[in-house]
Amino acid sequence: MNVGFIGTGSMGTLLIEAFIASGALSPAEVAISNRTYAKAQALADRYPGMRAEFMNADVACGSDIVFLCVKPHEFIRVVEDIKPVVRPEQTIISITSPVLVSHLEGELNCKIAKIIPSITNKVWSGASLCIYGDKMEEADKKKLESLFAHISEPIRIAESYTRIVSDLSSCGPAFMAFLLQQFVDAAVKETGIPRKEAMEVASNMLLGTGLLLTEGRMTPEEVQARVAVPGGITAKALQLLRRETEGVFTALIRTTHDKYREDLLKVSSAFYGEEVNGQ
Repeated sequence: MNVGFIGTGSMGTLLIEAFIASGALSPAEVAISNRTYAKAQALADRYPGMRAEFMNADVACGSDIVFLCVKPHEFIRVVEDIKPVVRPEQTIISITSPVLVSHLEGELNCKIAKIIPSITNKVWSGASLCIYGDKMEEADKKKLESLFAHISEPIRIAESYTRIVSDLSSCGPAFMAFLLQQFVDAAVKETGIPRKEAMEVASNMLLGTGLLLTEGRMTPEEVQARVAVPGGITAKALQLLRRETEGVFTALIRTTHDKYREDLLKVSSAFYGEEVNGQ
């Protein structure tokens, strides 16, 4: 299987490295391009056999599957680059939430998918969110999910839920890391515990909590109930958290959705020449 990656920024590089490290792909199966060729070549130099191409069209020509790992405003340029060379049997994949399947289906005569990865895929964990176009057959879907199963749990979703599941899966690690940072900073400030020691304890706590919620099949409510003895220290602290954080995550979701709609309008304007509404 030959797989191309157009864009070797943070997420493009993460996917390439995760696929190779997990054994899902060999370097010889990978071709890459980037707006700055030297950046693509530097990555290819780390993996003998990987090909760095000057032109996006060259990546598309030689690949069965092509990942578009570029920013929303760059999509139309990349699509124009590869449009003359894509073939009906190829699969082109967007990893960018504001780029709709319909945007790409309207421009490219091939199979289209959108798969939203997560930084947790770097350690072969977390979810990958899978959305498929009309030309994708079940065999095509299973082929992609088999690839992503090496580094994640592939989950099929409706495109209308792209933003909220991206909040939970892709943005969520940053949100949880922010809260953990606040927790550790407060511990250091109030008690003088060495930061390294506090971070080690807290990070392992977060890992263990995640395992309770997944492998342990516990709900968040059950975890709280098992830890918080009525009238105890944890119960008292949970009362504070409920009071102080009321409405915070509602505001957070509204913020991400507002930004998504803003980006979607810009992408749609680039593809269609005018601002349109969409999901």
